[in-house]
Amino acid sequence: MFYLHTMVRISNVDDSLKFYCDILGLKLARKVDSEKGRYTNFFLCAPKDEIDYNTKNGPALELTYNWDSEVYSGGRNFGHLAYRVGNIYDFCQKLIDNGIVINRPPRDGNMAFIKSPDGISIELLQEGEPMEIKEPWSSMKNEGNW
Repeated sequence: MFYLHTMVRISNVDDSLKFYCDILGLKLARKVDSEKGRYTNFFLCAPKDEIDYNTKNGPALELTYNWDSEVYSGGRNFGHLAYRVGNIYDFCQKLIDNGIVINRPPRDGNMAFIKSPDGISIELLQEGEPMEIKEPWSSMKNEGNW
């Protein structure tokens, strides 16, 4: 068995690609348009997974845009996506600088949660051991839910 991808439906291509690629730093590995199915799939991978995606077709995040309008709700019942980052504090600061709300700040130097434009929870985990606990992160309150 080999993990291939997780699929998340999106409602706005531009907003979602900006969020996942420009802000989170995922790479667009492949785009598939289906006239018959009336959808577009965007396969994204973390930079360190790009080689595995290109050689084995995974792991990836598949964003599915259905051409016919549909309202998606209940992102919370999906659970969450998780990505490991090199420096949780620097990464969260980059997100804040780009207008992203940190729903669960990395008070413990290890874990944070944010949401995508479509309400999908995303967990960010510190690579290796947790970082030293420090301000302003240790005093930040949760915002909303995740």
